[in-house]
Parts: sequence; C-alpha cells; structure tokens
Amino acid sequence: MIMHVLKMKRQVKFGFVLPTWDWSTNPRHSNIEGGRPVDYEVVKDLALTAENLGYHSIFSNDHVLRGEGGYIFEGWTVLSALSSVTKRVRLGNLVLCNSFRYPQLLAKMTSTLDVISGGRFELCIGAGWLEDEYIRYGIPFPKPAVRVAQLRESLDIIKRLWTLDRANFQGKYYRLRDAICEPKPLQKPHPPIMVGGGGEKLTLRVVAEFGDICNFGGSPEGYAHKLDVLRRHCESVGRSFDEIEKSWTGDFIIAADKSDLTRKIQAIMPKGMLLADYVEANIVGTPEECLKKVEEYMGLGVTYFTVNGFSKIMKRELEMIAESVMPSL
Repeated sequence: MIMHVLKMKRQVKFGFVLPTWDWSTNPRHSNIEGGRPVDYEVVKDLALTAENLGYHSIFSNDHVLRGEGGYIFEGWTVLSALSSVTKRVRLGNLVLCNSFRYPQLLAKMTSTLDVISGGRFELCIGAGWLEDEYIRYGIPFPKPAVRVAQLRESLDIIKRLWTLDRANFQGKYYRLRDAICEPKPLQKPHPPIMVGGGGEKLTLRVVAEFGDICNFGGSPEGYAHKLDVLRRHCESVGRSFDEIEKSWTGDFIIAADKSDLTRKIQAIMPKGMLLADYVEANIVGTPEECLKKVEEYMGLGVTYFTVNGFSKIMKRELEMIAESVMPSL
C-alpha cells in the first residue's frame, strides 16, 4: 500500500498546448518551418497524436489576436470541437482570459463541456495580459490589481455555480441572485482549477485561495522562488501548500543531435533574447539533456509539464518526448 502511494505521488503528466495560431507571423520570432496559417486539420491531427501517444491533456490558446496578421482560432470553439473527436485526453485552455466572458456564463459553458466530454475538462484561467487585443476589440483593460480582483470574484462565482443548487454573490464586479447552473459538472466536487500566472503579490494569492494547480514557467531557480512566494500565501490564507499541484509551462525543444537542435532553437527563440537565457528558462537539448532538466523541475515538486506548440512541426517533437522522456519518469 505504501509503495502504491509513493508511486502515485511521483506520477508525472505531460500536456500539450496546441498551435492554434502561427508563430511565424509574430515579429518576435524568426520564420518557423511550415509557417503558413495553421488550419483546423493540423490542430485536430496534433490533438489526436497527443492522445494516442499518452499525453495527459491538450490545451487551446485563448486570444483573439496574435502576431502581425492576427490569425488565430477562437480557443473555446476549438476546445469544444476537439471534445467530440477525442476520447481519453483531458481538455483545457491555457489559459482562459477572464475578461472575455462573464463568470456566470463561463460556469455554464464549462459545466456543459465537462458533461459532453465525459468529465475530462480542466478550468485553466488567468486575469488576462495582452493589452493590444483588449484595445483593438474595445474590451476594457483595467490595471493589473483590478483584473486579478475580477479573476478572484470569477473563481468564487464559478465554484458556487458548480456546487450549489442555487448560488448568490454580491461582489464589486459581479453579482448573482438565486442563480442555477444545470447540469452540474460530472467531476466531483468540481473540475480541477488551474490558475495561470506568476504575479507574486496578487495572482499567487488567488492560486493559494482557489487553485488546485498552479501554472507558470521560468528557470529552475526562478520557479523555486515563485513556489516560495506561493507557500507564504498558502500560510497566510490557511491552505496547505502541498494540496496545490505544481505545473510548469514553456518550450520543450528536443533533438537527436546538436545541429538539429541549433536549427530548431534559431527558429523558435524570440528575437533579441540571449541563447543562455532561453535555454535556462525552457527545456532544450538532446533526449538525455531534456530528461535531466525535467528531473530538475521534478525535484522542486513539479508533476505537470505543459509543452508549448508552435507549428505543425510539433508532431515529431511530441513523438520524441513520448519515446525518449516520458517512459523514464
């Protein structure tokens, strides 16, 4: 029995963020191989590939504009479509922008998708950050403290609607009166909540209050610092730090040899960024080097790795991670 518990504690999961927008249109990046606007068939094929390879979850972006041409699929629509063609893999958005939808509606949307997918939904949500898309779409973009406060109220509302027969709430930004959310999610007590973002004063406190999973990236040193901050917030709100699952998000560039690795890094690394900084903040290298970096994060308590998808060339990356890294964990 003890051996089983220890094994479960060490279980590592990999999620894949689908390339629902084309990074080659972003001036921060170089021209990525195969850099046409990605189409749904590519997205669907990568989702099914991830499922067949044993990935734990797939994620869609949640932006309305990215890059110079603004070519990106709406994230919730993509996720809903993929729920009908997948069977096992879990589903989420990395991450939903709280500003785009009233929490009352989002609770209904998420509950419905959890039922339709057979209990495979994960609520991954953040306060929103990309000011340009707010401005162009005429969406109010308040200061960070307000956006995080809105996120906090939203999570409170969503949990009430997921779990109560009738929900009431009177906040500064949102309110409910005798609201009903049926059907309830299949997952009990509710779908897992992943809060994205590493803001140390405000966002990580929301993680401590509402998050089942935290989600941020960075180097091992930077990640460890964020965890220390989260631990202090947990102590402040009376929450066990160990209850929160730790997830890491970033680029995962794997190659069989150094020349292929160099080519991939040059295609993906943001312009103006130092190579050493990029390698330190992401998982980059040969299979052996990538495994070593994964284990370094695991030593900090990370059990969930969410891998960025940047174009249709990710299919081979997914296969290499599944073949060379996942079996060793």
